[in-house]
Amino acid sequence: MEKALSTRLKWVERVSHLMDEQFKIPGTNFRFGLDPIMNFIPIAGDLGGFAVSTALLLTMAKHGVSRKVLLLMTLNIILDSTIGAIPILGNIFDFAYKSNSRNIKLLKEHYEEGKHQGSGKGIIAWIIITLILSFALIVYVLWATISWLAGML
Repeated sequence: MEKALSTRLKWVERVSHLMDEQFKIPGTNFRFGLDPIMNFIPIAGDLGGFAVSTALLLTMAKHGVSRKVLLLMTLNIILDSTIGAIPILGNIFDFAYKSNSRNIKLLKEHYEEGKHQGSGKGIIAWIIITLILSFALIVYVLWATISWLAGML
């Protein structure tokens, strides 16, 4: 890893690894982290993963990645959190999608390969609003799913 990422955001990469790739299934190359495990705890796991991803995103925004990178990272988080909130399907999806790892890849492309240049500092408020709306959507998906499951009983 190049110095640009390692000196600025090394801890972001460590947290991302913990959330998405910390563990390996023996005899395979398949890796997973705490995010899909946390999602086995209804509501709290989904919201916890969303909070960690949001904190990582805001840290990256603070360090000035481009607007395009921030938007792509936000979309990764929204997709992961919204689909991840759906029982069973969401658990399977979380083992495969790994939004934090995708966001680290975008970050490396920005700092190491010079892709997606520009500053993202001017859109932090927009991202915060988008994430708040996403949070509301996740809560709604959880509520609707729980209501639907309760109606089946």
